[in-house]
Amino acid sequence: MIVAIDGPSGSGKSSVSRAIAARFGLQYLDTGAMYRALTLWSIQGHADLSTCPLSMTTDPQAPAVRIGGRDVTAEIRGPEVTAAVSAIAADPQVRARAVQLQRDIIAAAARGIVVEGRDITTVVAPDADVRVFLTADLPAREARRAAEFHDPALAERMKQTIAARDAIDSTRTHSPLREAADVTRIDATYLTLEQVIDEVAELVERSDGGELA
Repeated sequence: MIVAIDGPSGSGKSSVSRAIAARFGLQYLDTGAMYRALTLWSIQGHADLSTCPLSMTTDPQAPAVRIGGRDVTAEIRGPEVTAAVSAIAADPQVRARAVQLQRDIIAAAARGIVVEGRDITTVVAPDADVRVFLTADLPAREARRAAEFHDPALAERMKQTIAARDAIDSTRTHSPLREAADVTRIDATYLTLEQVIDEVAELVERSDGGELA
């Protein structure tokens, strides 16, 4: 069972994906975290991103990202990485390497996996059993992102990155963020997290015919 969830920044992809993976006993892959780790490696002065000793765990209860054995799960969520990640992720060579790593992780998931990002339904796993495009309007996504931070100044700074990231992610020439014609679109603007999770769960249950129960 492969569940692919695309969508723009701040739409709730991570929370929904982790909840779905935990509910059905699946593994979980945050592809955005992979690009963030490569971005951290880059801003630390490493020109060759292919040398990044990156590893990721796929436990939805405790997903972790490591570089050379060092846990960078929290560090890659910082403002410096957030400001630079879309530009790094737009590099075709970076995306080619990352997509191969992502497909390897998907192939190794014996029971199944929930994969979230910005090109999962269109590039990484276009044949996934469940394909969702999760979105929300810009004010809602800005508010959700700001709520993740306790520092008001940092919250405002992170909120302001949403529109900029939308523009970069949707206009890059290689694997842009786009809504495929045949995916299930869920607009979470006026939905609670639990409502979105239930909608995706229903799609999973219909797709697997109850085998994951």
